[in-house]
Amino acid sequence: MASRSRHSPSEVQGTTPVEQAVARVTLRNSFAHPYDSAIAAARTCYAPRLISPEEITDKQRTTIGAATFYAGHHTVYQHAHFEFGLENVSRQFVWSFLHAHPFYNSEQQSQRYVRLDRALAYIPPLGGSFGVAEKELFERAVARAWSAYHELTTLLKDDARRILAEIWNIGTMSHPRRIEKVERQAEKRAIEVARYVLPVAAATTMVHTLSGVVLHRLWRMQAASDTPTEARAVIGEMVARVREVDAQFFDRFDNGPLEELCEWQESPSSNGEKQAQEFDAKLAGRTSLLVDYSPAAPRVLAQSYRAVVGLSEAECPDHEALDRMLNPARNPYRLETLNVGVHAPLMRPLQHANFTFAKRLSHSADSQDQRHRMVPGSRPLLVLTDTVHPDFIAPMLIRENRLAREVYERAVQDAWAAKNELLDRGVPREFALYLLPNAKAIRLVESGSLLHLLHKWTMRTCFNAQEEIYQASMEEEAQVRGALPELARYIGPPCYVRAGIATPICTEGSHFCGVKVWQEFPEIERRI
Repeated sequence: MASRSRHSPSEVQGTTPVEQAVARVTLRNSFAHPYDSAIAAARTCYAPRLISPEEITDKQRTTIGAATFYAGHHTVYQHAHFEFGLENVSRQFVWSFLHAHPFYNSEQQSQRYVRLDRALAYIPPLGGSFGVAEKELFERAVARAWSAYHELTTLLKDDARRILAEIWNIGTMSHPRRIEKVERQAEKRAIEVARYVLPVAAATTMVHTLSGVVLHRLWRMQAASDTPTEARAVIGEMVARVREVDAQFFDRFDNGPLEELCEWQESPSSNGEKQAQEFDAKLAGRTSLLVDYSPAAPRVLAQSYRAVVGLSEAECPDHEALDRMLNPARNPYRLETLNVGVHAPLMRPLQHANFTFAKRLSHSADSQDQRHRMVPGSRPLLVLTDTVHPDFIAPMLIRENRLAREVYERAVQDAWAAKNELLDRGVPREFALYLLPNAKAIRLVESGSLLHLLHKWTMRTCFNAQEEIYQASMEEEAQVRGALPELARYIGPPCYVRAGIATPICTEGSHFCGVKVWQEFPEIERRI
């Protein structure tokens, strides 16, 4: 399958030519006999020895396969894993469907660090009842967005260079390698912010691994997103690749996709302005608001700890139990970069304190935030929450540069205008929404246990974290400190947690931000 094709209609004056992203799905690695391995695993449950896939008979494939699959005993199909290469799929598809659940692993091309010189994007099938005009309108909007991206990259680079040079004390007499490092980082900071104007139709490439049962679920639920057309195509190709290895892994079962989903029938309104205003009013200017938590968390955590180690309250009072779990000087698991919390008996009690936050992030930031899969969120269906008027987030570098702000706001206005025009022409909302920029505001509710939030806050209060997720994490940590101060004493970035205890103090190595955050956290100011 070709990876892209040139579309000349979009080559209009002053814009970037658009290339249509054609998805390519390859199966990089898989089990040799996934179906027979599943049946052998099922047989092993009731056998006095380990059953091998080579022993499975056709009768067992039929009887045990049906008995396990249709009764919901799906763990046997979880053993088989499939490693896919996904090329030229849209960011919207990844956010709305592929990463909207916790059971996967992806290594995805970064828009933060990879400069996107080519306007490569998913172009929805606007044929049929729609003419060439709608397709050209779509492509012109994509081209304008890419032109704004290039313009912003140029406008923001000087600001980023100046700020980084001040942070790292770089002058004209500094070593050429240090000056070169600032130049590289300034370029990265510029494209990181400029990417906010790119459409969510922008193509991405990734390595994506999941288990057999998850692939069955994706096949079943392929219409459950803002991108059902693209999902059907991509998931269909993934299933086809697995069938080439072992057709019976799917063909043994009548597990067809669900098409009539209740979500589309529950909310007839497609204008999200009112809900957005109500949500934002409750946030009152915050990025993230603590809306619920476990008031008895300190007591429950202490009781849970004592249950693990076999101590009485007299032997280990609550404050002592909490200190043993949370103090990195006493709990070396807090210093592990491997995130061993769920494996460490000392850390597991932290799962019993839970917190819920209402958040407002850009599409771009939330695409990273949702990768913290153990802190799941209820994310919106944009098809049901679309707004007529621009609804977006502006990063700090944009807000502080007048020319960049003008380009940025114009690009966002253009994107919304093109999206609205497509809707006025009768184009399905699913297709029109691909023109929304990465800056599009996403409102969600997110919950997690202290164990998993602790990991997230450690990673995302680092100055290298994405700006919005950093801001959200700082606000969350501050609100938890206010509500339950005994739990927040040892929360902060790696350099704060490790200060005076372990070396290296910064776990980012050569990517050290250049700021001694550990000396002033949480009062220290982030400038870029």
